[in-house]
Amino acid sequence: MGDREGNLRRAIMAIGARTRLVAASSVYETEPMYREDQGWFLNCVVVVETDLDPHALLRWLKETEAELGRDPRAARNAPRVIDMDILFYGEVVISGPSLQLPHPGIAERAFVLVPLEEVRPSLVHPVLGKSVAELLDGLQTRKGVVRRPDVLSGLLPLPPRQP
Repeated sequence: MGDREGNLRRAIMAIGARTRLVAASSVYETEPMYREDQGWFLNCVVVVETDLDPHALLRWLKETEAELGRDPRAARNAPRVIDMDILFYGEVVISGPSLQLPHPGIAERAFVLVPLEEVRPSLVHPVLGKSVAELLDGLQTRKGVVRRPDVLSGLLPLPPRQP
């Protein structure tokens, strides 16, 4: 909602202020998946190094979302200012009420897999045993995922994308 590009920029700058940004994908404009009565989203993947454990990282991300204007009481999958998730935390597997790692929706979401493939195509899902590239190949469609090279260009001095 609102200034989508600005919201994404502010989120990445906040992440970079608390972690070490290692890589970032292009930004993709994507159709809403679960609730289609809303506008398209901007999505990207950033790879970071952090000293926060997974639970502390999630708490910090949720606090940061609130600081950026996200209403934590909004309905699930409703329009929002920003949404930040932990997709993977190394090879850690967690299955708890507040945190699941790897993120449980990865294998069905082109809006996650397409940008993730840019920065980590050979990353292997520790539960499914498939690489990001293999998961993406297994999707029925990539429809509704449009690369937006104009968004975020020059925002961060990130190192080149890694395989």
